[in-house]
Amino acid sequence: MKKPKWVVQKEQSKKVERDATVWLFGLHAVRDALLNPARTKLRLIVTLNAQGKLADAIETAGIEPEVVDARRFTAPIDPGSVHQGAALEVKPLDWGNVADVAIGAASPRLILLDRVTDPHNVGAILRSAEVLGASAVIGMRHHAAPETGALAKSASGALERQPYVRVRNLADTIVELQGMGYLVLGLDGDADQTIETALHGRKDRAVALVLGAEGPGLRQKTRETCDALVKIDAAGGFGSLNVSNAAALALYASKDHA
Repeated sequence: MKKPKWVVQKEQSKKVERDATVWLFGLHAVRDALLNPARTKLRLIVTLNAQGKLADAIETAGIEPEVVDARRFTAPIDPGSVHQGAALEVKPLDWGNVADVAIGAASPRLILLDRVTDPHNVGAILRSAEVLGASAVIGMRHHAAPETGALAKSASGALERQPYVRVRNLADTIVELQGMGYLVLGLDGDADQTIETALHGRKDRAVALVLGAEGPGLRQKTRETCDALVKIDAAGGFGSLNVSNAAALALYASKDHA
């Protein structure tokens, strides 16, 4: 019996996902990936200079590098990428599902991203999330920044340590988190209350902070599903923050009450 077209497409999509690899580049991103035992490493291309700088990490990873001339760097990455003479082909990390990263911490903090597509912003958010102790960053499987070399470089190593989980439906994920006891707060510059006000008297609550893309912000369905809309207390009407800066400030404001 012939399989329905949708079944064939789903199987093909899963195979593509299983076979997918990522090229990381830059000394910092490559070093941290080499030192990450959870990362499957496939191919390392380095210049002689980069090989010397990464010697300890290469030895720890037990990978045989391909040493190339700096003028003919052969890794299949964007020619404009600042690779610093190092590129590493890897398998994407698997952080599990939402429950795996949302349950366990005493007063967990999560960052949810609603259609934030810029890899540099997501990388910066991962970096802030690691520094400020967020349990995970949760993005969307579609219409969001996937794991890429540019994202890893912007994360400055945080991608190897900070859980980054991608989900099919953000509203369903919000409902799932609410069922786990999370207070879900959507960031909106026009909200009536600040993060601090929303968290007053709720110091022991698990909190998920939802941020939208710059410009459009949160989608209507996302806004309606959040428990409350909040804003970052600002000194005056000087415009809006970059989403990565807003994520860092929102995390810091919520931690003051954790």
